[in-house]
Amino acid sequence: MRVDGREIPVTGSLLQPRTRRTSDIIRVVLAAMGVGVVVAGSLITRPEWLALERSVSNIVGILSPEQSTLVYLVYGMLILALPFAILIELVLRRQWKLLAGYAAAGLLAVLALSITGTGISTPKWHLPVPDRFDTFLSQFLDDPRWIAMLAAMLTVSSPWLPVRPRRWMWFLLLMFAPIHLVVSSVVPARAMLGLVVGWLVGAVIVWLVGTPALEVPLEAAVRVLARRGYAVRAFRVDRPAGRGPLLLATEVDGPETELVVEMYGKNQRSFGAIRQVWRWITFRSSETAPLHGSMHRAVEHRALLGIAIGELGMADSYQVAVAGLDRGWMLYAHTVPRGTPIRKLSAQVLPGVWRSLLRMHENQISHGDLQPDLVRVSQGDTLFGGFSAAEFGASEAQRQTDIAQLLVSTTSLFGKHEAVSTAIEVLGEDTVVTAARRLTKSAMPTGIRKSVPEWTKVMATAREEVRHQTGHDRIQSEQLTRFTRNQIIQLVLLVGLVYVAYPFFSQVPTFFSQLRTLNWWWALFGLAISGLTYVGAAAALWACADGLIKVRYLVVEQLANTFVATTTPAGVGGLALSVRFLQQAGMSTMRATAAVALQQSMQVITHLTLLVIFSVIAGTSTNLAHIVPDATVLYLAAGVGVGLVGAFMFVPKLRRWVNHSVRPQLKEVVGELINLGRDPRRFAVIVGGCGAITLGQALALWASVEAFGGGTDFVAVTIVTMIGGTLASAAPTPGGVGAVEAALIGGLAAFGVPAEIAVPAVLLYRVLTCWIPVALGWPVMRWMSEKQMI
Repeated sequence: MRVDGREIPVTGSLLQPRTRRTSDIIRVVLAAMGVGVVVAGSLITRPEWLALERSVSNIVGILSPEQSTLVYLVYGMLILALPFAILIELVLRRQWKLLAGYAAAGLLAVLALSITGTGISTPKWHLPVPDRFDTFLSQFLDDPRWIAMLAAMLTVSSPWLPVRPRRWMWFLLLMFAPIHLVVSSVVPARAMLGLVVGWLVGAVIVWLVGTPALEVPLEAAVRVLARRGYAVRAFRVDRPAGRGPLLLATEVDGPETELVVEMYGKNQRSFGAIRQVWRWITFRSSETAPLHGSMHRAVEHRALLGIAIGELGMADSYQVAVAGLDRGWMLYAHTVPRGTPIRKLSAQVLPGVWRSLLRMHENQISHGDLQPDLVRVSQGDTLFGGFSAAEFGASEAQRQTDIAQLLVSTTSLFGKHEAVSTAIEVLGEDTVVTAARRLTKSAMPTGIRKSVPEWTKVMATAREEVRHQTGHDRIQSEQLTRFTRNQIIQLVLLVGLVYVAYPFFSQVPTFFSQLRTLNWWWALFGLAISGLTYVGAAAALWACADGLIKVRYLVVEQLANTFVATTTPAGVGGLALSVRFLQQAGMSTMRATAAVALQQSMQVITHLTLLVIFSVIAGTSTNLAHIVPDATVLYLAAGVGVGLVGAFMFVPKLRRWVNHSVRPQLKEVVGELINLGRDPRRFAVIVGGCGAITLGQALALWASVEAFGGGTDFVAVTIVTMIGGTLASAAPTPGGVGAVEAALIGGLAAFGVPAEIAVPAVLLYRVLTCWIPVALGWPVMRWMSEKQMI
């Protein structure tokens, strides 16, 4: 690189990877969303849009036919000349490399809209066009391929065009919609499609090729440093621009021999804005700093905080220059950090580190990103670097977050005892305990997560050591975000509940119309039996957990489990809740998972065994052929099963997953089953509890049928209930809603129960066994969450 007659070597690649071009990626995403909106609008709401356009056109279409023709002709000539104007502008500015992208954008846009079901349809632009104004220009104005070509060419060329011509060209292109309304005509939907498709094609090409913003203005950086008294001799790229700034090690002649130059481009500004907005949305206002209006303000803030901390003698570098450069770039230059990182030192430096942090806090400054590499020691003095997240006039919350971050960093380097004891000695026990509440994922910035190995484990270790050294029973985590994870999960569960309950709501009028014939004593009997199934489930889980948990708490957990299982597909939420409950009760994760897996395995075995037994009993007195699937269905199911087995045997990834994830758990469950055979009492409790669930549900359905007049025996109802339960576990809908009702009604009808009895009986059964427990399960789950039971 030659600057002002001097040759300055540049070592390393300045090119930013495509995955880090935030501005270009956002442009592609917005263009794709635009295509989706136009397509959806054309397919779904096009008639309403046509009516609206006609009414608007009648209001604004004040031109006479002759004036409309003149306006249309003038605009058509401008649209026809627009691609040539763009080409001339590029040639005059000598953007020779851009011509290939310009041509490719136009051709791809035209090709994209020329593909039809019968092949490629070529444009048919010809002179005699009697349909509209009898002009040649109207063909181009309404042709989506021409509009797409213009939009694609203009999107590709815009970054290299001057601001004023670029704005006028986009204004001219986008005026085709108002022009149509002024001349009292409807905007062609295909023209709107051409506009967004062309924008998408151009955005993709710009993302692949790049923009002028990617060209690093090193010449301007050299001149800025020269004005500050530093003559640049060479640049070395230490880190390309990406998620962070372009980092350059710079050899200079001046008061220093080497500087660190950080250069921020538009993509860094976009990422910073997105990150700030996301934190503002998700975190409480007391936890977030004010938003920076521009990249210039963000870099300037960092430099000013570096100066403030430097005045205290605790900055590892001092600022040389902050300046805005060409093409939207920003320069931040500072001296090479001095001192030795604490990761290379012994634990003897810890008292000085904590005292320096306390001094910085006393001067109302917080750091915000205390990762190990940003804390150094020079001649006994502790120095800090970074300052991107530092704040002047820091709140108490921000100071506590600093302490939590430094606890994690020092624990990872020097061990939990040294880090925590030194912090307590310098800061005091109360301060450390309060800050330990912020030993959470939300309080740890990205820098600490990357620089501290196994940071989650280190964080948990530091919290436990603080609890141990201070004698506290438990340290409650501080809520930094606006919504906790539990609150988000509960919101999702409520939305899922509304979704799964909607089909039931549509049948409520029919159900209530049948209530006049209901025998309420049978309904109360069914409700009591439904309640006993939760006692059976609690007893089975109690035995699977070796009796370590009190049965009454397990009954309460099973009630909350119903709400979670109903609002998640295949009941996976219920399994997770049971594991979490056992963990909170003191069981290890592996033991809790094994207990729940054992209960589910015994539930399946008991369910299938009872199904076989009752099928044999029913087969002696009832014809089951009408509920057995057709032979073709059975063969198809068997073929699918064999195919799945073959896939898991021959696909390496699936085979490894089975060997490393499924097989150990299966082996553990089989071992538990073998141990059950050696403990008859425990085995009887588990089998009895699992059997109570299946038979209790069957008895509840039978009571519901009897409540509306009856029509079949208990054995037939049991078979129908077990088949419905099987479908509930296989159905993709939460709680098996829809599939269970259909299976139960169809099963009862197959055994001769009239529809006027089967339909309300099944709905009553679902109210007793599903919706009433779900309504009770929500407040129960909230109560258990408040009591730290889940």
